[in-house]
Amino acid sequence: MKARLQAIRKWAVQTARLCCGVPDYDVYVKHLREHHPERPVPSYKEFFRERQIARYKGTGGRCC
Repeated sequence: MKARLQAIRKWAVQTARLCCGVPDYDVYVKHLREHHPERPVPSYKEFFRERQIARYKGTGGRCC
């Protein structure tokens, strides 16, 4: 039961972040490692700042 509640909490937090325009950092890191191994993995702070800039200055977009 505890694992189920943790999974629901994780899903709810991820959904809330996506609604606010902040992608999931763990998913982003996994994507970088699988598809762009030559690129350095940014810290969460760097990731969050880059996403803010992309969202509010219109420089966003997908890499793949």
